[in-house]
Amino acid sequence: MVLLKLKGIKMKKYFNLLLISLIFITPQCVQKKSKKPETMLNEIGSGPNHYGVEDFKKIRKIDVHAHINSETTTMINLARANNFKLLNMAVDVDGHNYPPIKEQVRIRSFLQKQDSDVMAFGTAFTLDGWDEPDWSDKVIRQLKSDFDLGAVSVKTWKNIGMEAKDKEGNLIFLDNPKFDPIFKFIESQGKVYISHAGEPKNCWLPLDSMTVKNDFDYFSEHPEYHMYLHPEMPSYEDQIMHRDNVLAKNTGLTFIGAHMASLEWSVDEATKFLERFPNANLDLAERISHTQYQSQRNREKVRDFFIKYQDRILYGTDFGEDDTTDPKELEKYMMEVWQNDWKYFNTDEMIAVPQLDTPVQGLLLPKDVVDKLYRLNAERIFPDAWQ
Repeated sequence: MVLLKLKGIKMKKYFNLLLISLIFITPQCVQKKSKKPETMLNEIGSGPNHYGVEDFKKIRKIDVHAHINSETTTMINLARANNFKLLNMAVDVDGHNYPPIKEQVRIRSFLQKQDSDVMAFGTAFTLDGWDEPDWSDKVIRQLKSDFDLGAVSVKTWKNIGMEAKDKEGNLIFLDNPKFDPIFKFIESQGKVYISHAGEPKNCWLPLDSMTVKNDFDYFSEHPEYHMYLHPEMPSYEDQIMHRDNVLAKNTGLTFIGAHMASLEWSVDEATKFLERFPNANLDLAERISHTQYQSQRNREKVRDFFIKYQDRILYGTDFGEDDTTDPKELEKYMMEVWQNDWKYFNTDEMIAVPQLDTPVQGLLLPKDVVDKLYRLNAERIFPDAWQ
């Protein structure tokens, strides 16, 4: 009897201890179970603060970096079907299926008139006649005519600083004084200056040291632009310096650095650039893989960068179309890029991207950040671009 009584007391103490433990443990378990992780928001669709994959077609979007060099409409039709608008940029490119600037502007103006709900366009200028004393005046007259047609921006290309030379054989750089009146004119007209200056930093590395496959492929096919093979040419730092000199001289100029202003390799360097130049913005065209490479190594740093500078970054792709383009191949490629990019910015899924060897986790940016990247920043910078 005594033994049974002792056992009963021990059992009673055991159950009391068990009950106390459950009282303290259960709320924590319930709290953990009821808290939906951010990944669940993506699996079930868009949550209150984030878009989901299924929102891609629903949300209005703008791609600020496209090149349509024919009167074909594959890109325009696909953009309309997926709630995109486009900025169709002219570029001073010699060859590569680009017609002369005058014809590029004619095509872009024609497409804009045909599809003003989707299409806006920007112009460019040629360096032909550079050594003539009235070269700057001729360019300004051309730009005025293009603005009258509806052009909302002016783009310069990497041929300035990497290719074009004066009559004495010297490379022409962006901070040459002959450009000064042109930049002042662009600013006076309330237009936007877009610069593709230099190249990604990978351009100055050997092929086997490049961080993303698209750079490896491009510089394998275009050794003339692979600066690692041309040590006699200006350095990466030189190209950035000449571009930054232009912004330092033209502080009121609204500026977009195409391709992340060739600072794609470091969000820290991009941060310094944006802090130094308050009127500068970045487009993401063909450089999202570089930010994905960085976010594989420090996802929070990259995510914080997009959130902090959400008012200064614009979505773009660098899609192109001309008379030789296969419509089905172009449509497939565009949809793959658009949808992969959307997943990267809007979910925290692990995403396989062609430019990297291993998957990258999405940034799961808030809705208000995504809206700025994909539309609101473009509408603010180009207020009358799209009807």
